[in-house]
Amino acid sequence: MSTGSGDLLRLKKDQIGPAAEMLARAFGQDPKMDYFAPDEEKRLEIARHHFEFLLRYGLIYGEVYTTSPHLEGVAVWLPAKKVEITLWRALRAGLFRFRKGVGKDALERILSFSEYVDSLHRRHMPGPHHYLFFIGVDPTHQGKGYASRLIRPMLDRLQREGLPSYLVTQNEQNVALYEHYGFRVIEKSLVPGTEVGNWAMVWEGEKNPGSATR
Repeated sequence: MSTGSGDLLRLKKDQIGPAAEMLARAFGQDPKMDYFAPDEEKRLEIARHHFEFLLRYGLIYGEVYTTSPHLEGVAVWLPAKKVEITLWRALRAGLFRFRKGVGKDALERILSFSEYVDSLHRRHMPGPHHYLFFIGVDPTHQGKGYASRLIRPMLDRLQREGLPSYLVTQNEQNVALYEHYGFRVIEKSLVPGTEVGNWAMVWEGEKNPGSATR
């Protein structure tokens, strides 16, 4: 399925490794990664394995886009019915490899975190929509418009299809970024058992799409 934009490329399987390394760098200071991997020396490696798994999941069940073969940025979008990572879906995406890569302690934190995020998603968005699973831009390319190139084409498509979008972020600095694209916060909370904040946000389309800022 195309987003209707020639600026985006589908991520290929042989790009998973480099893309995961880029995302590990992009999320290096993200509060949820601090929670998943409290040991700073292990954080980058755990993040790399984590994103390898999520990218494989996205390629199987959703849409994974990058800005160019240089992988300046990557975004994963999932249809509503494929957001929750069931056991069968996890096995297809490489659960055993993932578990070995991140280790028992990190896996337990990731699973408990995911259960909470999934519970919010079920409550907030029971109907059809697209989920912005995650987006990351290489730290050396941030501030150059790559996030917009990844987000805008999909929102334009969802506008045409009449579908809303949903996301969560654990980085308060990202809230204003998403608000710029028309998302609004519908719930702020703390992930249970942690000090990690969580912002649930929804995009419901532009009322006057022809006048939207590009």
